Amino acid sequence: MPAPVRVKICCIRDVEEARLAIGAGASALGLVSEMPSGPGVIDEATIAEVAAAAPPAVATFLLTCLPDAARIADQVRRTRVSTVQICDRPEPGTGGALHREMPALKVVQVVHVTGPASVDEAVEAAQDADAILLDSGNPAARVKELGGTGRRHDWALSARIVARVSRPVFLAGGLTPENAEEAIRTVRPWALDVCSGVRTDGRLDAGKLERLFAAIRLR
Repeated sequence: MPAPVRVKICCIRDVEEARLAIGAGASALGLVSEMPSGPGVIDEATIAEVAAAAPPAVATFLLTCLPDAARIADQVRRTRVSTVQICDRPEPGTGGALHREMPALKVVQVVHVTGPASVDEAVEAAQDADAILLDSGNPAARVKELGGTGRRHDWALSARIVARVSRPVFLAGGLTPENAEEAIRTVRPWALDVCSGVRTDGRLDAGKLERLFAAIRLR
């Protein structure tokens, strides 16, 4: 029997949403700091509040677009999260520097799957991170898109990445209760990362959460 797929619910706005996501079955929460675009941005005080309220078994992810280890480490200290998700391409060696500075911190590097070159990018990024997260942004856009687009990318490329990297792989981008089973079957990720697909008018929707976890259990 295949291992259960974990679920990270992203763009958590407050403690109330965090409790709703955890109650539904989320094993991780995504907390979005300042970004050039996209939904779900909250201030660092709220990120710290949610991280403090989360039980130890639930990972708290700080989503950041900062490029260097020193500033990311300062942001982690202020927010007291367990994991940092680097949403843009960082300076070389950033993951290793964070591991040396904060040995308990988990580092997740985002790779935006924009074409076949993303496969080699992910393989390289996995050498400096604890996990890889595959998303559907466009860092080369005039205004950078670093997540939360609601778009689905080419899952065939994501499946190739899963087959080639030895790190856990999170799959994000356009996931919904209706396509979660297909995503798992096609890509075989370690975890799903869902934001807009479980929201209505920007707020977390208990009914959509229930359908998402039901779809995963029934796969």
